[in-house]
Order: sequence, then C-alpha cells, then structure tokens
Amino acid sequence: MNTEAAQAIETAETVGHFIGGRKVPGTGRSQAVYNPATGEVARQVALADQATVELAIEAAHAAFPAWRAMPPMKRARIMFRFKELLERHADEVVALITEEHGKVLNDALGEFQRGVEIVEYACGAPELLKGEHSKNVGPAIDSWSEFQPLGVVAGITPFNFPAMVPMWMYPMALVCGNTFVLKPSERDPSAPLFIAGLLREAGLPDGVFNVVNGDKEAVDTLLADPRVQAVSFVGSTPVAEAIYRTGTANGKRVQALGGAKNHAIVMPDADMDNAVSALMGAAYGSCGERCMAISVAVAVGEETADTLVGKLKQELTGLRVGPGVDNDNDMGPLVTRPHCDKVRGYIDLGVEEGADLVVDGRGLEVKGNEQGFFLGGTLFDRVRPDMKIYQDEIFGPVLCVVRVGSMQEAMDLIDAHEYGNGTCIFTRDGEAARYFSDNIQVGMVGVNVPLPVPVAYHSFGGWKRSLFGDLFAYGPDAIRFYTRRKTVTQRWPSGGVREKAKFTFPGCS
Repeated sequence: MNTEAAQAIETAETVGHFIGGRKVPGTGRSQAVYNPATGEVARQVALADQATVELAIEAAHAAFPAWRAMPPMKRARIMFRFKELLERHADEVVALITEEHGKVLNDALGEFQRGVEIVEYACGAPELLKGEHSKNVGPAIDSWSEFQPLGVVAGITPFNFPAMVPMWMYPMALVCGNTFVLKPSERDPSAPLFIAGLLREAGLPDGVFNVVNGDKEAVDTLLADPRVQAVSFVGSTPVAEAIYRTGTANGKRVQALGGAKNHAIVMPDADMDNAVSALMGAAYGSCGERCMAISVAVAVGEETADTLVGKLKQELTGLRVGPGVDNDNDMGPLVTRPHCDKVRGYIDLGVEEGADLVVDGRGLEVKGNEQGFFLGGTLFDRVRPDMKIYQDEIFGPVLCVVRVGSMQEAMDLIDAHEYGNGTCIFTRDGEAARYFSDNIQVGMVGVNVPLPVPVAYHSFGGWKRSLFGDLFAYGPDAIRFYTRRKTVTQRWPSGGVREKAKFTFPGCS
C-alpha cells in the first residue's frame, strides 16, 4: 500500500455501533470502507469484538419485557412515525447507499422504497397479530390462540441491499414485540446506522433496536449467545448453510436465505424487444449484484437464440457505466476491488471453458474514475450446464445464454440446478405460462416479469439450496417466524358444584 493510501485509511472517520439508544464508538479492530466509484477510502468501520456484541444483546434483553408489554397499537404508531422520517430523509439514506455500495442513485432509491413498503406493512401490526377465538368449543369452554414474541432476535444482512434487506427483518420483528440486534455488512455500514437514529427519533425505546458492525466474530457471538432466540440471514449459500446448522444446533430459530442462479426462458413467440429490455435491466442493473438478478437466459430454438443474442449485443453497446451519483448511468461499479477481480476471473474462466464471449466487459475504462471498481456488461453465448460460469453464482454483470430445443428442456435445466430462488418466462402463450408457473421447481416465478420480487404483503424466498429454514422473509411468514403461537382453552365451572373426575380423553360433547 502506498503512503498516500495508508494516510487516507488512518485519517478516515470510523463508523461505530448503535447500542442502547446511542452511538458507541468502535475500539480495537477496524477496516476500510471504500467508495467503489473512485477506489478511495471513504471511512473506517469498527469491527465489534465479542464483548461489544454481548453489550448489544444485553441491551436488547433488558429492553424486552417493557417492549413486549407495549400494546401493538403503540408499537405501530412508532412505525408510522418511523416511515415518515424515512421518507423525509430519503435523499440522505440513498446518498450513503450509493457512496458505499456504488449503485446508481435511482436504483438506490428503488431499494430504499421497497424497504419502506415493509415498514408500511408492519404498521398494520394490530390486525396482523390478532389471534383466533372460538366460543363454546365444549360446554362453557372457550379457546383462543395468540402470537407471542420470541425475545431477542438478530439479523445478519449482505452488502448488496444495505437498507432494504435489514428492513425485511427488523420492522416485522419489532412490531411483533421482539427486540433486535442487527449485524449489517461491514462493506457498506453507514446507511443502517443512520436509519437506527431515525428509529430512535420515532420514539423507539432505548435498547429495542441495536446495530453492531463486525465480521465473523460478531456473527459467531450472535449464533452462540443463548439470549438470542432467532436469527435471520441473507447471503451466499455456503454461509447460509453454516449459519443454519450452527444456529439450530444452538437451539435457535433460523431463517437463512442463500444464493441464486436465476434463469429466464425466452420462448419463440416472446415479444423479443420487450424481453431484451427486461433482460438488460435484470442482468446488469446494480451491476448484477442482486440475488434476483437474471444471470442465465435460456433461449428455446436456434432462431430465438440468434435473435436474442444479436439484440442483446446491440443493446450492450449503449450501456452507460459510470459513477452511481450520475443518474444518466445505467450501471455503477462493483462493491470492492476483490469482488471486481473475482467476477473478472469468472469471465476469464468462461473463455477457458469454451463459451462464446460475445461482449467482453473486462476492458472498460471510466474516464476520470480509472481507480474505480468497474466492469462492463458481459455476454456469453453457447454456455453449457457443465461450465462453472453456469453453475456458480457470479454476482456480477455477466449474462449467460444457453440454447435448448424445447420449453420442457429449458424447465428440466432449471429444475436440475441446485438453486431455486427466482425465474421467469417470456411468452405470449397463456397455456405455456400457466404450465411453467405450476410446475417449475423455483420459489418465485415471473411471467413477462424478470424480477418477480414479492410486494410487502407477500413473502420472499426460494427453494432448494436458496433457502434454509421453513419460512420466507417478510410478509405473512414474518409473523410466524418472529412469534410463537400459544393456544389457551378456558372454562369457569359453575359456582361451588363439585364435578366428578373424568378419565376419558376430553372431547367436544
């Protein structure tokens, strides 16, 4: 590292933690947070040690009894105020996302708005948490069920959506009566910390929501501490599987969303121009750093494939790549230099494996931002299922085209992949679309919709090795994940009459 870079790291401000309703400066270890567009250090982030994480857990544990006892309507009112504050400070949050992640401002705003929708859904807590009541299930016996909070719960979130994915978790957890410890990505930590301050401003009691920045030591502490009752995770599949196994072995409820390799089937009867436009946004938006990005286009028929590849190649010549602060750009940089190099390595590998490199993004230079972490949009044709660029989640601006002879062959290809997060089909044939939706072995399906991300009042999740656990994220499944159902059966015997003992199993008569 040169002297100038070392000095920049030493003098950069440090992002700490948010514990017990106040910002806590970091001590000990830290690492650099970069501006991906310039390659320069933006600030440092403190990496919490075990003691710091335990301090956050203790704050959440101490705050739980009073928060649990607060009526759901009062919790919802705090969420209403929180939503208003989020909307008021949207520009500040979006700027932080773009500065540390790199995505274009408009894309960052879209992420932010989808997160706010979850907060809006959480405002309905009084309705969402209503139990079920049955009168006279037996002679003068009533029965009802209710949803009770778990206690301290935790969220571990990825770099690609620093505002939205945390909001998949904590708004629903909080309105259910739990307290929360968030461990966001150390690559872009500022937006979650800023938002924590807005929650406090909205009236959230101290200790109910806490943020600890950190790495594996922080994660391991959350997974081991017996006071943490549940953990929600979003990230790569190997880490998701490890977190699921460790957390459940320690008696926790765990929801771990893993990786993806999302396919789009392009049928011969598809509206090709619209399909190409949709694929451009789905493959190259946010530099392909989305778990719902389309990374494989499956063209049915040689003529379909030739047309698709030709149109994609033409569109890629006009793809505008540059700093995210310029909304005229279509795509920003990748998040870090190592990740950029990793994606570049996959492009090298695709060439070695014999795929047809139609458009090569490796030679891109952004004038004035030569040190930024940029790659251009890359397109491979004639990709085979045995290739690593087909099998692995690249998480970058790389689209692979696979050629097949029939829709059934395309579906068999998708079903055989280890991931089952999202998929879509482009067609004008309603019968084909219905058959595809009914039979494909994937958790989220789009018909002429490339990114079928469910809205706030549905739930998000994949199948196969894209999800570890039984429940999806946010929406109705969040109520089930963040609560325990308790069923109460009640009877008041009539005054003073001694009843005979009954030795048969009780029925309804």
